[in-house]
Order: sequence, then structure tokens, then C-alpha cells
Amino acid sequence: MDIRSGTIVVGLDASTSSRNALVWAAEQAVAEHRDLTLVHTINDVSPAYLDAAAVDHEKARQGLRALAEAVFSAARQDVARKAPQLVIHEVFSFRDPREQLLELSRHAALVVVGSRGRGKVRSLLLGSVGVALVRHAACPVVIHRPGNPGTVRNGIVVGADGSEESRSVLEFAYRQAGVRNLPLTVLHCYTDAQAAMGYIVADMAADLESEKLLLAESMAGLAEKHPDFRARTQLAGGLPQDELVRMGQRMNLIVVGSHQSGSVKRMLFGSASIAVTEHATCPVAVVPLARVE
Repeated sequence: MDIRSGTIVVGLDASTSSRNALVWAAEQAVAEHRDLTLVHTINDVSPAYLDAAAVDHEKARQGLRALAEAVFSAARQDVARKAPQLVIHEVFSFRDPREQLLELSRHAALVVVGSRGRGKVRSLLLGSVGVALVRHAACPVVIHRPGNPGTVRNGIVVGADGSEESRSVLEFAYRQAGVRNLPLTVLHCYTDAQAAMGYIVADMAADLESEKLLLAESMAGLAEKHPDFRARTQLAGGLPQDELVRMGQRMNLIVVGSHQSGSVKRMLFGSASIAVTEHATCPVAVVPLARVE
């Protein structure tokens, strides 16, 4: 398997959510002047799938390859209608899709997958592929969430915790706002119990100023690197995942970081990425952060 480094990778199956993810990925590839890599995998034929004694193994694999070609053919047609100039690569394999996409993430600029979603049901809506990518991908991942296409969207919102490690999350959000020509809101949440209930009291003023300073320091230099637009900042009390999901109802994209180790604070912020991708009603980009102990 040999794909061009820096490609936009999109995982495909025969679902509507996969097709929506493909359209988004193609738009992204055009905006960033990158190649597009279509990926479809099928777990190898096994007795759990068919009666190995009754069915020829190689013929079964050939049949599955034919089904895969149908998926690729439909995808190529969709891309040709939207962006005929795109350079397209294809990857097909008999292996676990998590393994394949994680491997490709080591060389990709972005991995995009669909998510069917089932409203507010408190269960694992993403499935194992989405969760594996959010937690372990080596590049940013976009989970394309379903939403109401008629809703007016207000650009991109990025969750910032003010840490040095989250700088890459802000930089990714700034780049996306630039290439997609969308307004950007930088959200910083503080978890004071009174603020979370909506009360602002006099002795909290110093703390709020401290939070504003932390946010400003984390954004230092980004305005100069991206002079074509000005990001709006917003502070909110409460849990970041709740506020991001709420704001995401009228956003084109949510951007959040994913910590993969470390302190309780970072574990909480890392869990926010799963919570947001579970319940958002717009695409969610998850940016991997450096592993910290």
C-alpha cells in the first residue's frame, strides 16, 4: 500500500453517512489542494461469516472485492460531480477498518469518517471505528455528524483550555476557518460551580480576568499568522463538552483536542472529545495532542 503523504483519507461503506463524509472530505481536499484517498475494508472471510466447508474461500473473496468495487465506483462518481479535478487514490483491504485507518493516519493530513448517530441516546453512538480514531489517530480526524441541512450555520467553534499542548488545536481551527472562509469562535470554559449555575459574583472578577489572560496567551501570534480574519473569543461557565455541543447546533464545524494521557484535567478534556463527537449535530474535528505524563 503506497499513498501520497498529506492526503485526505475518507473511510467508505455503503451508508448515507459515509456518502456525506465523502462529500465533506472532497470539499476539504479541494480547499487544501490535496489528494483524496478512498478507503474501504472488509474483515476477511471466516466461518463466522459463511460456512467454510460449503463455500470456496477464494470465490467468496472475489465476490467481496466486487462489492468493494461497487462502493468505489459510486464514490468516484460522487467526487467527479463535485470536484472532477481531484486526484483520487483507492485503498482496499481484507482487514479491520480500525487498523487500516489508524495505519493510514500516520501519513495523512486528515482522516474523515461518517457517523450515523441516534439522537441523545446515552450509548456508544460512534462505534468502535470512530472511537479508535478519536483516541489513537496520528493526525486530525473529522467525524461527520448528521444535522439539519436547513439550519443557519455560524462558522467554526474551537474548544481551548489554555494549555500549551492545545496550541495545535487552535492552529488547526484557524487554518480551517481560513481555507473554508468561515468565522471562528474560540471557546474557553471554566468550571466554577457558581458560574456553571449562571451566577457571577464580585469576588469572581479576578478569576475571570485570569481566565481571559490565559485564553489570550494561548492565542498569541495566531492573529498575525492569519491576518485575513479576526477570531471571536467567548468564555463560558460549565463543562466544555456541554457548551460545545450546544453551540455546535448552529456551527459548520466543532474543533476539539484529544489528550491521550496525563492528569485528571487532561483526562476530562480528553473525554470531552468523545462526548462532543457522540452528541454534536455538525461535523467534529478531533486534533491529537502530544502525550503528556
